[in-house]
Amino acid sequence: SKALFFSRLTADGILIQKTYSFSPDTYLVDFNVKLNNQSTLPLSQRPAIYLVKKEADDDNGYGFTGPSGYVNDDLKQIKKKKIAEQNEFPGTGIWVGIQDRYFFTGIMQKIQENYTMRLSTEGEVLIRNQLIAPAATINPSSQHTIEYQLFFGPKSLKLLRQYGNDLNKAVYFGFFDILAKPCLWVMNFIHDHLIPNYGIAIILLTLLTKIILWPLGQKSYKSMAEMKKIQPLMTEIREKYKHDKKKMNEEVMALYRAYKVNPMGGCLPMVVQIPVFFALYRMLYEAIELRHAPFFGWINDLSAPDRLFDLGFSIPFMQPPYGIPVLTLIMGGTMFLQQKLQPAMGDPTQAKLMMLMPIFFTFIFINFPSGLVLYWLVNNVFSIAQQYLTHGKKK
Repeated sequence: SKALFFSRLTADGILIQKTYSFSPDTYLVDFNVKLNNQSTLPLSQRPAIYLVKKEADDDNGYGFTGPSGYVNDDLKQIKKKKIAEQNEFPGTGIWVGIQDRYFFTGIMQKIQENYTMRLSTEGEVLIRNQLIAPAATINPSSQHTIEYQLFFGPKSLKLLRQYGNDLNKAVYFGFFDILAKPCLWVMNFIHDHLIPNYGIAIILLTLLTKIILWPLGQKSYKSMAEMKKIQPLMTEIREKYKHDKKKMNEEVMALYRAYKVNPMGGCLPMVVQIPVFFALYRMLYEAIELRHAPFFGWINDLSAPDRLFDLGFSIPFMQPPYGIPVLTLIMGGTMFLQQKLQPAMGDPTQAKLMMLMPIFFTFIFINFPSGLVLYWLVNNVFSIAQQYLTHGKKK
């Protein structure tokens, strides 16, 4: 290990000595601060060290970036606009940090005492996250040492768990974290023990979730198939009673009862699957494992948008680099095909809007990481296959 020493004698006669101890085997840095009172008066204060974040470094908002902390077994992730409401969190077991999409910088207390996490802003640009030590009185000719550990490294759940100090709590995938972390574990297991390609791991993970949710999807698609059968009759009813909404609704409900069709049968099973989709979405967006991870061909970074060729000129709605988003266009095509398999909407305006959804999603996904697009594409393909099988069985 190597160490760096810094010292400064203040005008008040306080000798401040800082020691940073580095090791090539770890992202942790031991950091000690020694206060030596060389004055003739006692020194009473609460030493603090802090991290600073530039507001301009904010990510696109799909995951949390900014100041965070772990206080009294509770993760704090504070957005800038919330700092004015509450900016001080006292307690034990504290670490404070600054995190972005893939990396985390943290300060931890070595001795379990009552430290305080305090947030503050400086103008419109900087956010400061402080770890404040307990009050201490240092008499003349005496000294006081405070021991910390620093972390500068990737937000890898497996890595942070090795270091203890609850650092792994910094990896948090939002409301559906309880589902996202098992998905992350499965993806890493596939990569580490089966096929060392994260693109293939995403495909197999998507297939696994599709198999688990197969019964729900089957129920939904069967309901859609039944709805598709009675669609001509519904069209007749709407045309016949287009000037009498009450009568129209009565006849439509009678049609449902006659054919034993539940109009919500296709929606409810899909709603149950939404948490899994959101969990996978958030996990794939923030997983450090996908950073610079190649898939095949032109997709050499699953954390970056897919671009085939460098066109050399700007394209509306597209962030650089400017190229052909092949994977995204294919994904949009699968969404269009999936829409064609859905029962036709009774309202022509709604039907047209639904057919525009693939175009809308293609524009949204054009700048998303290729790993996310790959998941959505594969999920669409498996959904189309399941719909085709279900509709085929019903014919």
